[in-house]
Amino acid sequence: MIIKNFAQLATSPLRRDALQIIEVGLHAIDTEKVIKTTVKFHKNKFLAIKDTWLDLDKYRRIYFVGIGKAAFAAAKALETTLGNRITDGLVLDIQGGRLKKIKSLVGTHPDPTEANVSATREIISLLRSASEEDLVIAVISGGGSSLLCSPYQISCQEKASVVDAMMDSGATIEEINTVRKHLSEIKGGNFAKIAYPATVVSLIFSDVPGNDVSMVASGPTVLDPTTITDASKIMAKYDVLKKCKLPHCDLMETPKNPMYFQLVTNIIVADERLAIDAMRVEAVKLEYKVEVFSYQIEGRAEEVAKKLVLNTKPKTALLAAGETTVEVKGGGRGGRNQHLVLSALNHLREDQVIVSVNSDGIDHSSFAGAIGDEHTLANAKKKKLASKKFLDNCDSFHFFQKVGDGIETGALSSNISDFMLALSK
Repeated sequence: MIIKNFAQLATSPLRRDALQIIEVGLHAIDTEKVIKTTVKFHKNKFLAIKDTWLDLDKYRRIYFVGIGKAAFAAAKALETTLGNRITDGLVLDIQGGRLKKIKSLVGTHPDPTEANVSATREIISLLRSASEEDLVIAVISGGGSSLLCSPYQISCQEKASVVDAMMDSGATIEEINTVRKHLSEIKGGNFAKIAYPATVVSLIFSDVPGNDVSMVASGPTVLDPTTITDASKIMAKYDVLKKCKLPHCDLMETPKNPMYFQLVTNIIVADERLAIDAMRVEAVKLEYKVEVFSYQIEGRAEEVAKKLVLNTKPKTALLAAGETTVEVKGGGRGGRNQHLVLSALNHLREDQVIVSVNSDGIDHSSFAGAIGDEHTLANAKKKKLASKKFLDNCDSFHFFQKVGDGIETGALSSNISDFMLALSK
């Protein structure tokens, strides 16, 4: 089981069904499973990635570069598939291990450190060594924005403070990654520019609502439509310089010449639909009607929670995927998924349960998310816990730790989206 405390949480038939639906969704986006499903190697020569075919005999050298929380698992699976056809490679993830041809580098997330900067320098060096006769197979996944770190005229710590200030202010992932691109020497298409004129095929694990590949890991292999002006306006909107106590912040324009992207193919190999479709099938098996509220839900966690609860019909599973925001006002602990479930408690009917999880297993705490229903409320009342107090302090983790309704998965090798389920008898 991916949900390690499944048995402890499944204290009612409705809870068991909800957890089972979420479990199936998490299984569907397992990185090694995705690679084995979407990547095929034929006759020790032809590499098929979904509908894209490559004749590997056309290339003198084949490099692999993996970035993000799905990178190590993907590298492991691709190395098994391609074997000695890989000349050299680097993978940068928060997890690491031993690989035969690919070097594993371990960085930090969500805040980048000098370890990330050092690893990114190695990746840049490898990309610069590629020629027009070479192929670079890239894996780009969520978490890559923090892991891939080559700051432009700003320190790693200062860049982290800029991102943290925006997150705490409730900025969207699109806004945050727009700024990140213009503070980086490798994001926003710069990866492709550095690798040019090599052929680049990028396997993308999308964690961005709407599958805007220019935003996944801040789009290192994608022509960036945003500009310095866009980034400046966003920083002004959230008063970033003042909050970070920075006198100024120089921004870098991302490459706009289409030449650097002519030999780049970006392929989405996994997104939120994989999980939602699997959850839909499981819910039907459990004899629920199914409705998909949204594949790209956005907005404040409190508002989304209320909408999900109020829109759930009897004997129906209401599914959603996306990424909400939380304006951090207190000194508590917990992520947007736990905050969403905590926000939903005051709107729940007795016949409802709500679950929200982060697909990487880390919702800014040791919990992947949480489950909430009438039993949660009863336990909170018994323990004299006021949900509003925990909400105001953005301390959802400690609330769910005390009532015992935090979902434990440990760190997962997937990072696609957040998944939400409101289930009603």
